[in-house]
Amino acid sequence: MTTPHLDFAQDIDLSRVHLIGIGGAGMSGVARVLLARGKTVTGSDAKDSRTLLPLRAVGAKIAVGHAAENLELSGQLPTVVVTSFAAIPQDNPELVRAHEEGIPVIRRSDLLGELMDGYTQVLIAGTHGKTSTTSMAVVAMQAAGMDPSFAIGGQLNKAGTNAHHGTGDVFIAEADESDASLLRYSPKIAVVTNVEPDHLDYFKTHEAYFQVFDDFAGRITPDGKLVVCLDDPHAAELGERAVRKGIKTVGYGTFEAAEAHPEIPALATIVDSHVVAEGTRATINIDGKEVSVILQIPGDHMVLNGAAALLAGYLVGGDVDKLVEGLSDFSGVRRRFEYHGTVTGGVYNGATVFDDYAHHPTEVTAVLKAARSRVETAGQGRVIVAFQPHLYSRTLEFQQEFAEALSLADAAVVLEIFGAREQPVDGVSSEIITDAMTIPAVYEPNYSAVPDRVAEIAGPHDIVLTMGAGSVTMLAPEILNRLQD
Repeated sequence: MTTPHLDFAQDIDLSRVHLIGIGGAGMSGVARVLLARGKTVTGSDAKDSRTLLPLRAVGAKIAVGHAAENLELSGQLPTVVVTSFAAIPQDNPELVRAHEEGIPVIRRSDLLGELMDGYTQVLIAGTHGKTSTTSMAVVAMQAAGMDPSFAIGGQLNKAGTNAHHGTGDVFIAEADESDASLLRYSPKIAVVTNVEPDHLDYFKTHEAYFQVFDDFAGRITPDGKLVVCLDDPHAAELGERAVRKGIKTVGYGTFEAAEAHPEIPALATIVDSHVVAEGTRATINIDGKEVSVILQIPGDHMVLNGAAALLAGYLVGGDVDKLVEGLSDFSGVRRRFEYHGTVTGGVYNGATVFDDYAHHPTEVTAVLKAARSRVETAGQGRVIVAFQPHLYSRTLEFQQEFAEALSLADAAVVLEIFGAREQPVDGVSSEIITDAMTIPAVYEPNYSAVPDRVAEIAGPHDIVLTMGAGSVTMLAPEILNRLQD
């Protein structure tokens, strides 16, 4: 199956842009770039949030709640309306009015493609690791003095923002495959971190999901390069197919993976990595130059992401030593192994609470392995996870894989499924996961009871992780307070 290229109306006037769902991670980012370029920005969201406050502070006019009259927040109708077709229903009153008024309606990916026009585009794609890898590349390139523009799906801890209109000629962004919107872009450098079936509510088959990455590789500019992770089987296979098609392709990964795929030149090879007190120390060979970097965020997957970020920066002209300095200073992204605090004194003394966005079995596995390496290095404590499955379709598709991944913890509390855009499915609950787990696991459908359930199983020096793509993130500070009390 070939995924069709996305149609896009050319010559869109971006002077007055209205964004439906402006508080979302992706929408708020493009709003920031538009405002920095002097455009008039309006928007709406279902509820107020901390994301909206800084946007209002720099000039955006934002309504809470959706209504047809929101299109006139600036005093004039917008020249274009931006929406997410997956998250915003077609009967949304703002969409309905836009169609009635003949105002062009485009997707966020279409808008981002327009904003990147004329820049050297670096796009980070893959089933997992897009936000972390993009963020690492941004911080590394900033340290190299390149001041790239960027739009990422999370908030950089150090910069406190998810987007920036830079003075350099590079624009870095995530390329989202969930609805094939990555086919809107024409990157010079396209990084694919991994490829593993997901979003089957949209793609229906594994083959269709794989195909969208092949189509993405086909959109790289003639002078550009595809960059694939050689440690990921499907990403490496993508690279091999690209080589056969004549697409310039390079790889990154461990020395063993590089040897296994000799047809793909390995320009970033991980020579060694080990856990130290500050995080993970990695030695990476970038096109013949060996460098040492300290990654503050734990996990082998983060070492691979770091290698990808360094290679992306190097391929667009960044000085390797300065890129390494920036990467060593990278303190993470909100909701990616995000530290919330450590309990001092009392029954839970030394217990540490983190929050992570992991919502696919492979991501859960990587994060729990990273947490395990921390407790093993410390020589004390256990790993406790409070996990909230995301989407009924994903939970059904990967129920056994979730059970196996979560069983890497020492104990777990599993919340009810966060349906997001999906309606509940009769007879389906998170118990299909807990029933198959091999560690002590509690199914807790009462959201407000989760901190107490965690307190019943946690102990001193434990790592406690809240994990998932839904509302579970709000429980991290509550759990910390419960353990501290």
